[in-house]
Amino acid sequence: METENQTLLTTTFEEDVYNGLSSYPKYLYSKYFYDEIGDKLFQDIMALPEYYLTNAEYDIFELHKEAITSAFAAPQGFDLIELGAGDGKKTKVLLSHLLQQEMDFEYLPIDISQNALDKLELALHQELPGIKVKPQQGTYFEVLDRLSKFNERKKVIMVLGSNIGNLLHDRAIEFLRSIQESMNAGDLLFMGFDQKKHPQTILNAYNDPTGVTAAFNKNVLTRINRELDANFDLEKFMHWETYDPESGTAKSYLVATEAQKVGIKKMNLEISFDQWETIHTEISQKYDDKVVRWLASEASLEIVRSFTDNDNYYKNYVFTKKLHCI
Repeated sequence: METENQTLLTTTFEEDVYNGLSSYPKYLYSKYFYDEIGDKLFQDIMALPEYYLTNAEYDIFELHKEAITSAFAAPQGFDLIELGAGDGKKTKVLLSHLLQQEMDFEYLPIDISQNALDKLELALHQELPGIKVKPQQGTYFEVLDRLSKFNERKKVIMVLGSNIGNLLHDRAIEFLRSIQESMNAGDLLFMGFDQKKHPQTILNAYNDPTGVTAAFNKNVLTRINRELDANFDLEKFMHWETYDPESGTAKSYLVATEAQKVGIKKMNLEISFDQWETIHTEISQKYDDKVVRWLASEASLEIVRSFTDNDNYYKNYVFTKKLHCI
């Protein structure tokens, strides 16, 4: 049980930590994995041989970059707005091709991590001189309001990786609908959906033997220790991954290996854990065409086309706004 003496919660991080750790079962949001340490750990994850998603999307961009960039093109130019840009490694393949084709575009990378954006902007100016880039820091839902203001020319909203997979279907529909509401006639949504595949392949991607994924999940506890003056002992929590092939949902947990109490001084809060009690940290949803069509329809979007890698592990879909929504 939690013992609490009321204190003022002054930040969204404090509110989310309080709500998550005071709930049963306990949870913490995966967006708080990301800080300077978390960004580096995620880059390490993307380099792991088990983490197929990065190479699959690279494969798509190399195989289909001509068709993809042709779909983006517009006579008056376009704004390429990427939600969750991260380090931009995959995006650089497209950006380089767009520059080679002398297309008129401006790149607006958006990410929750200012550290990641600063590094991306510096790298882009060094590797792709002449590119027009305007980074914007914020969460997806915070920046969606800004997107509606980009209406002077075509918008291409891009969401790569497994970003939408971090949302259960109801929230995914809400997210897609919010994007749809920011779109005008002729705008595009280019979004990646990790496909259903052999369950062991999926488990291996989120439970690597080197422990990088475990460290990434535990980084949320490190942040709570540092930013909220807590005393989580990371050695007393283990990372655990599950995958349900029926629903296509992979789930990540931090599991308390012994009964313990954790104090969070800044919030004047003490949290009790039973042995083997869990903190749910992340979901990663997997899809097939039928599910993606359903999600799109519920959000008043329609699929124009899709691109896949050689192994059919992953797909990037191109969506437009349904005509009756314009």
